[in-house]
Amino acid sequence: MDETENGSKRAERFAYDSGVIRFGRGCVARLDDELDAQGLDRALVVCGETVGATPAVIDPVKSGLGDRLAGVFAETTSAKRLGTAVEGVEAMRAADADVVVSLGGGSSLDTAKVIAVLAASDRSAAAVGEEFAERGTVSVPDDIPPIVAVPTTLAGAELSQVAGVTASPENSFVEKHVSGGVSDPQLMPTAVFSDPELFETTPRDILTGSAMNGFDKGIETLYSQRATPVTDATAARGLSLLRSGLPSLGGTSDESDSLDRIVEGVLLVQYGISRPDGTTLSLIHAFGHGLTAYSDVQQGKAHAIVAPHALRYLFGEVDGRRDLLAEALGVPHDGKSTEEVAADVVDAVTAVRNSLGLPSRLRTIDDLDRDAFPDVAEVVLNDSFTANAPTDLHLTQADIESVLREAW
Repeated sequence: MDETENGSKRAERFAYDSGVIRFGRGCVARLDDELDAQGLDRALVVCGETVGATPAVIDPVKSGLGDRLAGVFAETTSAKRLGTAVEGVEAMRAADADVVVSLGGGSSLDTAKVIAVLAASDRSAAAVGEEFAERGTVSVPDDIPPIVAVPTTLAGAELSQVAGVTASPENSFVEKHVSGGVSDPQLMPTAVFSDPELFETTPRDILTGSAMNGFDKGIETLYSQRATPVTDATAARGLSLLRSGLPSLGGTSDESDSLDRIVEGVLLVQYGISRPDGTTLSLIHAFGHGLTAYSDVQQGKAHAIVAPHALRYLFGEVDGRRDLLAEALGVPHDGKSTEEVAADVVDAVTAVRNSLGLPSRLRTIDDLDRDAFPDVAEVVLNDSFTANAPTDLHLTQADIESVLREAW
């Protein structure tokens, strides 16, 4: 670890290897070219049923793949089921595919990654289920098939080497519900195609929630103890683009090129956050995991509610690199006290949330009860992302419950 300008610690090593990144309107028309450059011949498109049945989304991808389209597996769901991945392997083998192209949101991308993992092994589904039930993960063999990501939401999961997965007795060879994940450098997509024309096909309420998730990745990357000079630069620039572009997404301004800037911003804030030695995701994402563990709230909406309160708590305990956050968010900070800068950063994040029309209080979550706060707090405290908070932050369960009460 080395020191930042305010004396807090940050990572001194940056080991990151992303795939090819293609962006811009109509870029999916070059899918065939990219697969050709990577020596790949037959692609299985993995997506959800709605995406697979929506011509404005699926047709440009099919056209871009051309003769390299081997089949479409339109069965993914938000549950990211292990059983779905098992079925996807069967589809991949039936199509004789050598690459998986995920199309849609994070659920489709995560399922595509698990399909690739399982496709590289000759283990039975029962054996995979047994391991997942015992360990909450699945072993990753060498030489898994490559994954190409074509995102249509703004949460920023496409430059990541991890995947979430669940299993239940009905479909995944386990005796009780299990939630877990898979992580390996091989899961980093070998190519990402970020095409604003595809994002335009996504319902606005889905885009706004996912945008808050992506936005918070940039916020956390700047105050994380795993920050590096590279991620400082990409996250700060990405936040600047998101801060100017997101109001149009929520309908509070109207700029024709805003979605292009938003897509570029999401690419930048996620660059370098998922690395072999860990991630920059931190406190806000841990709160999101705790809230979604005890309610059906969408992750981005959980972030929207809790982010200002979590940041207010953070700044009350540590510096949190508030000056750098203020710079990135376009908040004047020269001549202001540290308390004023912190308050202005919280106000800027709140303004982004409000511009997206997202909820602001936990009490609006229908299936969340205040009595669950101790359980939610325990999940947050034990979440692996909490360890990435600033080194001088000493988070307690009582602190977390206090933040939840403030957000109620």
